[in-house]
Formats: sequence, structure tokens, C-alpha cells
Amino acid sequence: MPELSADLYGTISHKLAALKPSGIRAFDKEVSKIPGIIKLTLGEPDFNTPEHVKQAAVKSIQDDDSHYAPQAGKPELLQAISNYLQETRTVKYDPESEIVVTVGATEALDATFFSLLNTGDKVIVPTPTFALYFPLIAMTGATAVQVDTSADNFLLTPEHLEQVLEKEGAGVKAVLLNYPSNPTGREYPQELLKSLADVIAKHHLYVIADEIYSELVYGVDHYSIASFIPERTLLISGLSKSHAMTGYRLGYIAGPAQTIKSILKMHAYLVTTVTDSTQAAATEALTNGAADPIAFRKSYQQRRDLVINGLTKLGFEMATPQGAFYIFAKIPAFFGKDDEKFARDLANQAKVGVTPGSAFGAGGEGYIRLSYASSEEDLNEALARIAQFVKKFE
Repeated sequence: MPELSADLYGTISHKLAALKPSGIRAFDKEVSKIPGIIKLTLGEPDFNTPEHVKQAAVKSIQDDDSHYAPQAGKPELLQAISNYLQETRTVKYDPESEIVVTVGATEALDATFFSLLNTGDKVIVPTPTFALYFPLIAMTGATAVQVDTSADNFLLTPEHLEQVLEKEGAGVKAVLLNYPSNPTGREYPQELLKSLADVIAKHHLYVIADEIYSELVYGVDHYSIASFIPERTLLISGLSKSHAMTGYRLGYIAGPAQTIKSILKMHAYLVTTVTDSTQAAATEALTNGAADPIAFRKSYQQRRDLVINGLTKLGFEMATPQGAFYIFAKIPAFFGKDDEKFARDLANQAKVGVTPGSAFGAGGEGYIRLSYASSEEDLNEALARIAQFVKKFE
């Protein structure tokens, strides 16, 4: 195996070297080595991709659909995304100039940040939230301003946003909203979004709306801030969660044409274009798969209620998740606030893998995230193991 020449040691990106690996992935890798562990660590749907969606991908391959697609995406997929967003967000996006198909929502975030942010810019990021935002923003030279929302049931209020903007002063370019939220599952009600939109418009900001879990909501409706300020919104979503297509890596971003033009340029530098068969599958999902997430939602809601009931009996506290497939639970007081120690002990002693809340930014200390995108059999067994673990310390 080749050994790097000594004179090349350290000759890598200093920005990248300064970043820590994903705390979520690192902890998952650590506990995955434990024999017999039940992992509730990652947001991976346990359902299969719907058959008609898979067959669309197969047909694409059989039809020799194997050449470079247009960089923004295939026309039929761009039209399907436009139709879907007009129906669900009441905003009409021009498929020719206002949408870009990306390699998952992650690449949509990358392309957005690198096309929008400059060194010294600031992005307001309500926390706890998806930990990937922080390193991606840092790589652009911008700063993620973490705003702890734990005192407000994990929702950013317009009053809190005003306070942060007054404190941070010049340099704030955007607010990033992730809803339904990873890790809390909290959803923004319509009136709250309208109030936040008013503040964002008043301060002449962008809003980056990560709505990847929008099809997985329980007992509430999903509203998009794009419905109120489409001229300021960069809407990011995809099919990984709604249609159990995480491995297909299909995301998209929609917004005003002037900004999308820059994002498309960055997207082209990053990946050139998205795989043909993946785009064929996505077109089928959006055109004929509107009912596919319904069964997923029903099952996830049953699992959510199962886990909430079990954890509540054991002394955990949580804001009821209204979407996604996570529970963000506060550790019982007698364990203290060291969520990493709690999660590590739970993994080693009870063989249940959860993610420490501190991995999700300010406000996450003393919490753990559990994914209920697992079978009810596994969830019941995990709850039984957690009960035995907790009772040893009561």
C-alpha cells in the first residue's frame, strides 16, 4: 500500500482538517460494533421503495437511458417537482429556471451554501438541529449562529429571532429552518411561520427551508414559509424520507431564478448531473406516488406513540414530535446532563443505540435522539432494555 510522502503531510484543506467528523455517524459507528445491539441511531426508513418506483428505475436502465442528463434535471422531473410544489406549497416554480435536481438534499445544501455565502457571512440556525449544517456552513468561511430553542418547545419564535438579529448586527445573510425537525420532530404552525416570514422580510434576509420530512407529519398540516415569502425562500426537499429512497440520493431545491442560476452553476461544478435511473424513479414517485407516504405515516405514528408512552413511564420528558421519525427525549434528572455518557452506557450495558443530544448543537445537552424508523418488534425490545437499564439507577 502506498505511504504518503513525508513532504506532503498536512498539505490538505485546513478548513476541512479543523472540522470534526459527524458526531452522529461517529457514535453510530462506535456502537455498531456491540454484538446484539438494537440501533435507533440513524434516520433510515425501514420500508422498501414502492414497487412502481423501482420498476421505473429498472425501465430506465433497460431502455439504455445512460447518457448525461441536463444539469438542472430532466424536463419531466422538473415539471413533476413544479406540479408537486404548486399543489402542496401554493407556489408556482418555473421548471426551466427555478428548480435544480440534486444528489440528495445534502448536495442541495452544499450547492446552496457555496453559491450564497461568503467569508464573514452569518447564518441563523435554530438548534437543536441536523448537525451537518454546521460543518457545511463553516467550509464556506461563513458562521453558523446557533440559537437554542429548547425553552420554546424547540421552535424559533419571531421575538427570539429579533433578539438574535439585534445582537449579531450586520453580516447575517440567511435563516435556516428545518421542519419537521431532525432531531425533535417539531413542526411550525402556519401563524408562527407567517410571523417569522415578516421578520425575515423586514431584515432583508434569505430563508433556507429544509423540508425533507414534510410528507411525514402526524395530526397536523405542513405549511411552507415559501408560501409567504417565495421571493426570499430557497426550498430544499427530496424523496429519501417520503418514499423510502435514501439510497437513490434524489433531492431538489426551488427558489427565485436569479439565485437558482448561481446554485445551478455550483451544482454543475460539484456533480455535473444526477443519475438517469434515479431521476426516472423520482418522476414516477412524484407523478403516480402521492399515496405512497400514507401507509408510512400511519405506521410511523403508531411507532411514535408506542415509544412516547414507553419513555414517559420511565421518566423521560419530550416535546411531542409532530413529524419526521425521531424522539428527542430529556434524560431523567437522576442521570445528570451528560448525554454522551448516558448513550454510551445504554449501548454497552443495555445494548440499545441512541444518539447523544449534544451532537445536534446548543440546547441538546442532556437529551438523546431515538429514531423510531424501526420495526415495532425492535422498538418494544429496545424499550424493555431501556426500562431495565433505568431501574438499576433509580
